[in-house]
Amino acid sequence: MSTADTILALKNSSQVQDLINKSDISDILNNAVNGQRLTLNECIRLIRSEDIYAIGLVGNILRQTLYGNNVTFVNNIILNYTNVCVTYCKFCAFYRKPGDKEAYTVPLEEIVRRVTTSREMFGITQILIQGGHNPNLSIEYYEDVFNAIKTKIPEVGIHGLSASEIDMIAKVERSSTKEVLARLKAAGLDSLPGAGAEILDDDVKAEISPLKIKSDEWLRIMEESHNLGLNSSATMMYGTVESEEQQARHIMKIAHLQQKTKGFMAFIPWSFEPNKTEIQKEGTIKYPSGGLHLLKMIAISRIMYYGIIDHLQSSWLTNGIGMAQLALNYGADDFGGTLIGEEVVSATGATSTQLTAQKIIHAVKQVGFDVSERDNFYRIIKKC
Repeated sequence: MSTADTILALKNSSQVQDLINKSDISDILNNAVNGQRLTLNECIRLIRSEDIYAIGLVGNILRQTLYGNNVTFVNNIILNYTNVCVTYCKFCAFYRKPGDKEAYTVPLEEIVRRVTTSREMFGITQILIQGGHNPNLSIEYYEDVFNAIKTKIPEVGIHGLSASEIDMIAKVERSSTKEVLARLKAAGLDSLPGAGAEILDDDVKAEISPLKIKSDEWLRIMEESHNLGLNSSATMMYGTVESEEQQARHIMKIAHLQQKTKGFMAFIPWSFEPNKTEIQKEGTIKYPSGGLHLLKMIAISRIMYYGIIDHLQSSWLTNGIGMAQLALNYGADDFGGTLIGEEVVSATGATSTQLTAQKIIHAVKQVGFDVSERDNFYRIIKKC
């Protein structure tokens, strides 16, 4: 039976239809299955519904419509080039103030060594490079890093620098963000991650990250990058102080920009981890949202972005391998990237948290999916 026939059978299954029709949001779910574009109010109702099973069922049907049984991942490393930051976000336990004894910035030679070693040892095809908002770094630092990587290992895609980091570089250079993006693209930047969005609502930002760029600025920088041919990811960090309506408005703002630019390659919802953050210390948020909330947000994302944003990541990094496996049955089609610790890359023999390509392949196949390795732009490299 072909994929199209399978989906038609699922849609027409009396058991599936019965489950949908019994839901408190049956009208929305039927609209979604029939390919209709959903509204803000419908998105709010999805988020407020407790019928996670029915929402997930529809998210899975839509994923199967697009990708059948195939799941992708990218073989990459994550490189946090500096932890120096002057935005002091309350949700972040990573940053250090300038001059702190634990502050660091990775020098050019070390970055190139890590990337080349990772390419040789693990066959990576992407480097995800992000860091703090460091006022001591000029644009030449980034240009030198990107140029060196592309000269040494041109086959590795550079997926780097959030919109808020771009804004920081522009402030240091007293330049426009558009000029910064153009220069970084010329130096070798291939695409942007979606970090810095959190929740695209300025009331939320005023509470959790008051010194960071505002919502409209994040959207503007993303639009500029798309117009320059730099595609990106979009993200949502949920589970801080935002309301359900604010979550829905975030989803819709990204959808509206995507309909304009077609520049978002993927969407990644991930839950806030309060451990060791100022938000936890203040007692505002003590615990993460949990696995059921992740599955719900994955399914809602697939429903809301069906036909708009192609790919949806399973968010294993913040929710664990088991939840990421479940997310594949709720609408996610991409497992995200490998995680190779610094100690492994430097071959010192020290142990660190890691997720290799082989572990991802096993995790995906364990739950009955086919798996393919992709590149930075979601193009299939090989079936695994």
